[in-house]
Amino acid sequence: MGAIERNGYIFEPEYSVISQDGAIHVYKEGKFVEEIKFEFQGKFPEHNQIEELVNHYCAQFHQ
Repeated sequence: MGAIERNGYIFEPEYSVISQDGAIHVYKEGKFVEEIKFEFQGKFPEHNQIEELVNHYCAQFHQ
């Protein structure tokens, strides 16, 4: 799963299968902004789950 670019931000997901959690690191202009934590089930998070978190972040906090 690679980085997602949206609204001037870069979202870089990472996750742990063992602990069933992950984080999306948010960057703007190359600088770290914040971390969005999430949980998932299965061998890896679904792409739709990541997209939903990114969309929510963009819609709620940075229009």
